[in-house]
Amino acid sequence: MSEEFKQRLKDYADGKLSDDEKMEIEREMEKLEEYQAYVNEMMDNTSADGAIPKRAANDQTGLSPKKEKRIVRRGKWKARISNTLTVISVFLVVSILSSIGTALFYGVGDPSRNDKYRDAIASAISISKPNVDVPLSSQGKTFFSQEMYGDMLKQVGSERVTVGKYTVNFLFGLPSVEMDWKEGSSGTSQIFYRPKDKSETSSASREENNKEKLKEAKAGSSSTKSGDWSRLEKLPEGTVAEAYVSFNRFFSTDELLKQFENRNMEAVWFAVDTGPDMRFGSEDEVIIHPVGFPASPVWHHDDLTVTSYKEEKRGWFGKVVSSGGHYPSVETYGDGELRNEQFKKSLRLLQEYKLIADRVAPFIDVDASLEYIDQNGIHLYGAVVTGPVKELLTLQEVSWVRDLRVGEVRLWNWTE
Repeated sequence: MSEEFKQRLKDYADGKLSDDEKMEIEREMEKLEEYQAYVNEMMDNTSADGAIPKRAANDQTGLSPKKEKRIVRRGKWKARISNTLTVISVFLVVSILSSIGTALFYGVGDPSRNDKYRDAIASAISISKPNVDVPLSSQGKTFFSQEMYGDMLKQVGSERVTVGKYTVNFLFGLPSVEMDWKEGSSGTSQIFYRPKDKSETSSASREENNKEKLKEAKAGSSSTKSGDWSRLEKLPEGTVAEAYVSFNRFFSTDELLKQFENRNMEAVWFAVDTGPDMRFGSEDEVIIHPVGFPASPVWHHDDLTVTSYKEEKRGWFGKVVSSGGHYPSVETYGDGELRNEQFKKSLRLLQEYKLIADRVAPFIDVDASLEYIDQNGIHLYGAVVTGPVKELLTLQEVSWVRDLRVGEVRLWNWTE
């Protein structure tokens, strides 16, 4: 290598060359690489006696076209592998960082954003989906996404049966909902009829005054009792069923609970009056998207009375927290005011988490419902009832029952 070429290499490294001079020396270096590759190949192909194969007379670079293509192909693959490894490395780093960010986004706080979202979803389901409960599990993902999922359960008889899958996916706190009902199960039976005359209040004395009138109406025509009574009669005796029962007047929560105290059936969800549903006409007062609450109240984070708390440090930044407590006790056929307050508390929670309310309960106007209840109080016009089929049939003889729709049916599982 000449001194002049060495000086040009030094100037190239120092950035003193012009663009044309840079291109020229880069071409020279490419030739040197080809020469070196050829020498290496010659040494590899040297025969045992030390003879070196003669090169072709027309080969000015010392490489055949086939070998040149092989070298170029090898260089391309090296570049591709290098680029692929770089992309994979960047993706892994970004994934790890996003996983950490996702865990912090949904998991920090007491209660955490994850706990608040779960509370809001449970409240929306309990209010808008009669006799449906979804015990939610959560799974954090990358890129600030979170999945909450669980089985949709209904109480039919004395057992809770799975009727589908429920999933809520969050992306930066924005929810999307997926419901997958099992074959043969759906929410199509949840039809209620709202009483036309609000003047028929829930007082026991008013019921006594109208008792004779209701008996006469009942005796006059069997059409006063609408619904799936004939279907219920055809079900085998050894079965239990879920029934959506509408009343011909309004009840207070305590009064309605007392109506079921001595009956061999269980009321599991109550439909609350939020005014006529004008979207589908008010002539028949049909309510296909009822608002209500379950017989077992939905408890929230601040309803828990903590009786024990222990915190133990683990490592530099970790800790293990164990706590114990209890929620308020509820009388089976009483505590109507407590149930009412929990219902209104759930509605107020949905006002705070409007996006979740709009996705989980899209047909419920939370603001209008709460305003109506605050002005008029809580009055019940229907309930989801479950029990033995033969016991449900006795509701046909009850004066304040207007309509019955059959939901889920199962073989006998009733506990007396």
